[in-house]
Amino acid sequence: MPFSLRAVSAAIAFSIGAGAVGKRGAATLGDVCTTAYAKASLPAHGFFPGITIDQASVQTSIVARAAVTSEWFPASVIDYCNVTFAYKHDGLAGDRVQVTYWVPSPDKFQNRYVSTGGGGLAINSGKGSIPTGIIVGAVSGLTDGGFGSFSNQADSVFLLSNGTVNWQATHMFGYQAHHELATLGAEFTRNLFNVSKVFSYYQGCSEGGREGWSQLQRFADQFDGAAIGAPAFRFSQLQVSHLTPSVVEQTLGYFPPPCELEKIVNLTIAACDGLDGRLDGVVARSDLCKLRFNISSTIGAPYSCAATGPGGGFGPPGPLKPRQFPFPAPSPAQNGTVTAQAVAVAQTILDGLHDSQGRLAYLAPQPAAGFSDARTTFDAATSKWRPSISGLGGEWVARYLQLRDTSVLDSLDGVTYDTLKAWMVQGQNAYADTLQTTYPDLSLLNAAGAKVVQVHGEADDGIPAGSSVHYYEAVRAVMFPGLAFNASTAALDEFYRLYIVPGGAHCGPNRAQPGGGWPQTTLQTVIEWVENGVAPDTLNSTSPGGIDAICRWPLRPLWSANGTKLDCVYDQKSIDTWKYKFDAYNLPLY
Repeated sequence: MPFSLRAVSAAIAFSIGAGAVGKRGAATLGDVCTTAYAKASLPAHGFFPGITIDQASVQTSIVARAAVTSEWFPASVIDYCNVTFAYKHDGLAGDRVQVTYWVPSPDKFQNRYVSTGGGGLAINSGKGSIPTGIIVGAVSGLTDGGFGSFSNQADSVFLLSNGTVNWQATHMFGYQAHHELATLGAEFTRNLFNVSKVFSYYQGCSEGGREGWSQLQRFADQFDGAAIGAPAFRFSQLQVSHLTPSVVEQTLGYFPPPCELEKIVNLTIAACDGLDGRLDGVVARSDLCKLRFNISSTIGAPYSCAATGPGGGFGPPGPLKPRQFPFPAPSPAQNGTVTAQAVAVAQTILDGLHDSQGRLAYLAPQPAAGFSDARTTFDAATSKWRPSISGLGGEWVARYLQLRDTSVLDSLDGVTYDTLKAWMVQGQNAYADTLQTTYPDLSLLNAAGAKVVQVHGEADDGIPAGSSVHYYEAVRAVMFPGLAFNASTAALDEFYRLYIVPGGAHCGPNRAQPGGGWPQTTLQTVIEWVENGVAPDTLNSTSPGGIDAICRWPLRPLWSANGTKLDCVYDQKSIDTWKYKFDAYNLPLY
């Protein structure tokens, strides 16, 4: 009976607990990384009602000395066991969901489990996120959502045919797959290391941030803590808003060369850099930039950019945001001076989307953020610049609203600001229970004792930083309506803290403002808060020369003593610039 003997032997080795195993040297990664031991550690049948694990699908493999790095975890060399298995939902024909768990060596295990999320329309970020668990001594998991493979995105299975939504896949992408991943993963971890207590965590950014909140809002006791970045709140408004810059250009009848908008951004950075009290190439007070800088001052400034080939001028999509920012087409050399038309386009974008009655439908990125969604494409046949329709925004309308099996919206002809708002409402109504992810009452999460650290790059032009501020403020107002601002903020800070990263881009550091850096060890900060009660006052950037301390909202950074002393200050006029009244809707938009 080789299977039984091996399973019993492994169980005995682990029965004394992970810490003791490491000290005695009785168990190694090789001991735990066997198919037999993994099978013996699977959650018992019936542990998760309605799910049956396929025992025959279990696979294990050891990976040694893998070099990993990311904006979300420090560069490391790790050893781990890769365990993969599949399960099905009982009664659902043809259903198959795959999950992968990376398992640390027993002597590195710290009684932790970590779920990781995806980006764009992906439910996982693959090797771009999962190593974070191994680095903190946790079993780390990701899921394929039941989409056919770990590389398949949600859009590939969203439609069963034109006009017919695959609601099972939609609910899996919306929240169910991550609930199953974490529930099975924590139990698998407990069984694998024979421990009764496992601290459970989540880390993800962008769509991965939305996936994390889909769990925190629904399943209050699922995670002890979460490190969330730039969550894709208000999914329909967000996706449609990627089309807003192109519609602005179309409405105003001017399609600026990319170099012209880039010049406006660079001049904005230069003008607003010192408003925080220090000249370092970082706009840490985009709110003061709103109050004090007039981008009309850029009119007449010369710009010049060299010709580019395919992909020139942009880096590849990051691991947390696949397919979000496609490579641009080739472009000729661009020379000229900033025009009043370009400034009008930029200012209209920065003002946010307003309908034909002047009511605010959605917010915009902060000043000094890029204009990636406004990037135009050069048409060699006409020698003119034309709109480049956002891939995410275009696919959202074509596939998720019009229910056509295509990821391309061919044209914006006839599309107005009112059209964009109507699309936002249509998607909000269709996917309110799956993708919007804006439920503001976190009372159960607070009662469960969970801790959340949320970060958002101030110069994020993919998901505006104001999106996170608006949700945080909605939670504060809904949960503590009887308390004054300071008291309600202090109450919310007991379990949910928000940090706006100066100069930060989408889910990472900003090439246009490299001195801002990024808080690379946010998950470790959450762990300290959960396990040791050390609540973070500020976050630290891990980049050389980066910001010394990242202030907790609603405090804002202000330097004194010639840029050598940083204070986190309360500035009501600045705070007011982050507040949005979405009066284009009859109901509150949280």
